[in-house]
Amino acid sequence: MNNISFIEGKIDIKINDEDYSQELVGNKLAYLLLKKGIIDTNTVNKAIFLKQKYSQDGKGRKNLAQILVQDLNFDHDLIFREVASFYAFRTVDIDIKNLSESFITDIRNLLDTYDIELKKLLLHVKMLPLMFDINNKNKLIIGAIDPTDKEILRIIQRLNVERYEITYLPPAVYEKLIEILIPPENEYLINLEKLGNQYEAPITGSEGSVDESLLEIEINKSALINLFEGALIEGVRKGASDIHFLPESSTDTLINFRVDGKLLLWHRQQNTMPEAIIAVVKDRARGLDRFERESGQDGFIQREIDGHIIRFRVSIIPIAGNEIKNKFESIVIRILDDRKVIKDLGALGFAGYALTSFQKSISNPQGLIILTGPTGCGKSTTLQAALHQVINPSVNVITVEDPIEYIIKGARQVKLGHKLDFEHALRYILRHDPDIVLVGEMRDKETADIAIKLANTGHLTFSTLHTNDAPSAISRLYKMGIEPFLLANAINIIVAQRLIRKLCECKKKSGKHDEKYFKRLGLDPVEWKKYTLYEPVGCEKCLGSGFKGRMAVHEAVYITKEIAQIILDAGDKIDEISVRKAARKDGSLTLREAGLERVKNGITSLEEVFASTMDD
Repeated sequence: MNNISFIEGKIDIKINDEDYSQELVGNKLAYLLLKKGIIDTNTVNKAIFLKQKYSQDGKGRKNLAQILVQDLNFDHDLIFREVASFYAFRTVDIDIKNLSESFITDIRNLLDTYDIELKKLLLHVKMLPLMFDINNKNKLIIGAIDPTDKEILRIIQRLNVERYEITYLPPAVYEKLIEILIPPENEYLINLEKLGNQYEAPITGSEGSVDESLLEIEINKSALINLFEGALIEGVRKGASDIHFLPESSTDTLINFRVDGKLLLWHRQQNTMPEAIIAVVKDRARGLDRFERESGQDGFIQREIDGHIIRFRVSIIPIAGNEIKNKFESIVIRILDDRKVIKDLGALGFAGYALTSFQKSISNPQGLIILTGPTGCGKSTTLQAALHQVINPSVNVITVEDPIEYIIKGARQVKLGHKLDFEHALRYILRHDPDIVLVGEMRDKETADIAIKLANTGHLTFSTLHTNDAPSAISRLYKMGIEPFLLANAINIIVAQRLIRKLCECKKKSGKHDEKYFKRLGLDPVEWKKYTLYEPVGCEKCLGSGFKGRMAVHEAVYITKEIAQIILDAGDKIDEISVRKAARKDGSLTLREAGLERVKNGITSLEEVFASTMDD
């Protein structure tokens, strides 16, 4: 069964509201989005301004929907479902899991009739021939993620069809269809397979040294280059956050991918000097010295993979080995894929009180927003999403991060170096007329002072701290030497965050949770028997782990008058217990409670939440 259906689009709008300007009434789509609460009048004005600017600059024309998505960072599907309905395009509704092989085969056969150039054009515009209409065998139904794209009509002229219908194909469905129809190949791994096992056991130099001439021979084997480049591509395609190269012996190197927070073995390279693999990485990255093996190094790689520019940050440190004749180094490569930048706070995991209070805080023209949690808990990702909510052409946004991970369109991201360090950069931006500032981390009193000063002088300021929960962030700043009256007046909200893994679709209902189990976890068996609980299974999609993807859970402390007074009354220390009680009275959940809400919704498992959050 294909489980393919079409949602009819319809034009259904009556403009009779005298509260809106004639210019807005003239743009019926803007009027519709405004009436539905999807955009506000401020957004409409920005969009109209940008539309006129594109026309005047001669950079081509963009319609309202394209500007909302591409320039103002609105969710593509949210906007274009309304576009499809408004312009009477049918929307394609496909259940990917239940597609028949014949449907996929039919699309493949259609694509095979097109030349390579035409296929590239289809992929560039993100459109696909789906099927011929069952009521009219001469009419081709075409899906496109932007049915208003003017390029579509030019491409259709080359498809040689008598009749056609353009439909709206949601981006998520398009991407999944492309994965099925045109699975990408890794040319480097194909080359590696063709080369076969060309390795010999390495010959090392005298004790404590590396024979550079023998190493050069090893390095120049093309198989090692293919292995390295292949690892970069596979890491990106498998959704890894990091790639680890770890020497295990004088002849073996492990290559691991970190997927959803867990390290997984991808490849074990045998009969090869680890120094040779490390040298290949150094040679193919920028900013690294192949012959430096005694100190840490940071480098950078950039590649185009599957039509997207992917950046990689390389970290190298010397490590001890069990054989003194080898110079072992560990390499970790962070994958910086801008496609992973999440702009929707809800998609990050924000919900309930945490979401409403966070949105309220970032809507203020000034104040400090603090994200707290351990390294790797997604604080930077959340800050990126928050910035995308507030960036627009009317504000000057400056970020000071070390290092810069993702390029933020519309922000001025200060590039640090040996001539401009973190502390000096913060002093300079005070004189750079900012409206919104991101301070990567309040690492000491000096940086905390500047962040507090920015927040208290009319700037919306974002920053991070390393603390276990939200109330303890106030104590940390107080212990740094920040005065209570400054904390009470500067901070809008503190959000503690943790990442939990989401269950894969292969999950199954759990039958092992009995009354004793709930009591052992400190949960009420009567309440929890109301919910259907799930546990991981494992399949090819989740690489056997039972989990696919991660989401954040949050503890939010919004600084109300009551909490501000608790801070002002601080003596030798901040009363964290009173802060937490006041926040809970407002509706705040602890990290564990927020995680348990995801268990009730079937998103994750009890075991995952208890392993990822502290006892409260």
